[in-house]
Order: sequence, then C-alpha cells, then structure tokens
Amino acid sequence: MTTHISPLTVVSVAASLLWWHSPPLVVLRGADAFLRPCDKSLRRARRRVTRLQIAPQQLGEFEPIQTLQGSRSERKVRLYNFLSSDGSETTTIPYKEAWAFQHSLVKHQLERLGKRPIDPPLYDQFLVDVREDGTSMAINQLGCDSVIFLEHDPVYTLGTGSDPSFILDESIEIVRIERGGEVTYHGPGQLTVYPILDLRGYKQDIHWYMRALEEVILLALQKSGVDNATREEDLTGVWVSDKKIAALGIKARRWVTMHGLAINVDSRSLRNFEGIVPCGLEGRTVTCIDDEIKGQMCDLNEFACHVKSAIEEIFQITLVES
Repeated sequence: MTTHISPLTVVSVAASLLWWHSPPLVVLRGADAFLRPCDKSLRRARRRVTRLQIAPQQLGEFEPIQTLQGSRSERKVRLYNFLSSDGSETTTIPYKEAWAFQHSLVKHQLERLGKRPIDPPLYDQFLVDVREDGTSMAINQLGCDSVIFLEHDPVYTLGTGSDPSFILDESIEIVRIERGGEVTYHGPGQLTVYPILDLRGYKQDIHWYMRALEEVILLALQKSGVDNATREEDLTGVWVSDKKIAALGIKARRWVTMHGLAINVDSRSLRNFEGIVPCGLEGRTVTCIDDEIKGQMCDLNEFACHVKSAIEEIFQITLVES
C-alpha cells in the first residue's frame, strides 16, 4: 500500500562532515557494546573498548546511548514498511512520492516541537497508547518518530553539492535533493531506509548519527552472513573488499532527520550503477549481499528484518509496524 502525501517544502542547511583521525581500538557491536550499571572502574574500562575506529573524514564516534532499564519497550517508533509482504512481487515506490512523504513527516515533527526553541514539545516524540495489533489510540501520531522501509523505482539522486558530470546515462529519472553526498542510484533489489527521528531522544550530534547508521548496516550485514563489511578510511558508508555495499546521505532540521541509507541486497540493485560514478569515486565499484554470500540468495524481506532488529538495538527503540 502506498501513502500519498502532497509535497511540502523544508528549507535548511545540509550537515557537513569535518575530518579527524581516531586510533584503532577494539570494536564491540550491538548489544555487546552497551554499558550496564556497574563498578565505576569497570565502566571506565568498558568505555575504553567500545570506541570505534573512525576514518579521518568521520568526525565523531558511535557510542551506545544510555537508557533506563526496560525503557526500550516504551520508546516506540512507527515503522512504515512498504515492502511486499510475502516477497513474491516487488512493490516499488516512485522517488518523489516517498520524498514528499518524508517532508510531510518532518513537517509534523516540527509542528510538535513548536515555533520557538524554548517552547516545550506539544507531545512526546515516541508513540503512546499503541495496541497489540500496532494501531494507535493517540491522535497526534504523524509528529512522532518514524522509520520508512521501501524499494524505489529506478532513480539517480544528486545531493545539494553533487556534480552532475558524474551521471553518464540520463535515460533514468534524475532528482536533485537536499541531502549531503554525491550521486547515487536507487532501485529494485535495494533496501532503502529513511529514519525521521528527533535526535533529542538519542544524541544531538549529527556525526554520531552517521556513525550509528553505519553501525546499523554493519550489524545487519553480519546477521545476514557478510562478516567482512567495514568502514573505510576517508569514506562514508560501508564497504566489502574495496567495493561499496551501502551508502548514506542525510539532512537534519532542528535535530529532526530525513533521508538515510541504502543497502544493495540482490543483483537487481547493481543494474544501473554503470550509468554513474557512484558517490563520485572514480575507479570504485559496488557490490551486493548476494555477491558476498557465495552460493546463497538473500531475501530482501528477511534482510529487512535484520535491519529492523539492528535499528532497535542501536537506537534502543521498539519499531511498531503501521
């Protein structure tokens, strides 16, 4: 089912990434990286080993957020899952339609926050009064945090400062949008995820948020059998053996995020990358999960379950499907 929302205008300045280098340290992922209340000296030691190795480009680091015990079940976030329910038939969403939907959700978030920073939010960013079947009794739901899962119709998207010369084939729809980053491709066989989150409930740090999204991808890939996925020095995204498997590009306004990440799942996702220079990186290639788990096939809906679980773990939330 496709939700139709009329386009809405959101104007802001795109987040920029600064550069620095962090020394390599031991990496713990997912739940293993969360600090539990314990002796202070042990907590300090745990902190020393939970710092991730960050490439010079990637200011900030992923540090697990601290929430009260049991609060994850109360931090409910709406999941708009537009993937085919049984996986038998691909359901793709036109890019501009999904873009307009994102703008609508951001608009409702900003209305919830009020016009002045000093004003308290009109209501909580997390869902309340959610029934067991996922429906909600609350009136103001569109302004709460949400995440979108979908596959797009074939499209090339350009960031605010992207160079159009990186597009080699203009036979596919081209859309310039307000995210950061260079040109990329979206299409069938690729899982695209758009978190519309108020970072006040997580960590008010754009660089931390980018690292958290990368951590979601790394954890989900690991659960699907891709064990050698990594960050790469000087580059945003996730890589496997020098080939890019997932891209990120975001925008935030008043700490409310939009756009997000895209992960190449099956071979269909690679068909139109030859028409661009992906992310403006000359001589670099892309890959997909199917190519990395030799002799196996990755079901996109199954992989989406891994991503859902990883998002819940990294952001300490419970996703409630619409």
